[in-house]
Amino acid sequence: MTLLDVLSRLEGTSLATLIQESRYGFPIVVAAHILGLTLSVGTLLWVDLRLLGIALQRLSISHVYRGAAPWFLAGFAMMFASGLALFTAYATLAYANFYFRLKMIALVLAGVNALVFHVMTQRSSAQWDAAPRPPAAARVAGLTSIVLWVAVMLAGRLMSYTMFSAPPGP
Repeated sequence: MTLLDVLSRLEGTSLATLIQESRYGFPIVVAAHILGLTLSVGTLLWVDLRLLGIALQRLSISHVYRGAAPWFLAGFAMMFASGLALFTAYATLAYANFYFRLKMIALVLAGVNALVFHVMTQRSSAQWDAAPRPPAAARVAGLTSIVLWVAVMLAGRLMSYTMFSAPPGP
């Protein structure tokens, strides 16, 4: 069984059919995806801005993170579930789309950036957690996060504009 066979089988599931053929399936799932994105990236942005030393300088980074984490984690869960549902409905189209691949690469890199920050940079946070301007490694992590999430969002928008368009005519 090839990858395209697996993707085609995904598109034949009842969830995919519900999204593809029902009147409200697609708009509801897309709305959930956008709400999840807004909640996750919108709250994570405050953490990133604090890491850059641009916003909320009177609060420690750990305080900002603890306050935002429940919100961006709930948003990520919502975004992941709705994104998986959308992928299920249009797996072969998505797989063939350049912007989908770009979006997935940016998502993976955003995850790697967060992992590197938590495993390496944050270990020394006791020394700089309350500083108005964190060290360069923390600022780089915040800026990288912002850039990668902008790339995810732009690729997602471009994906939706190019995935369903008809091929150019003669």
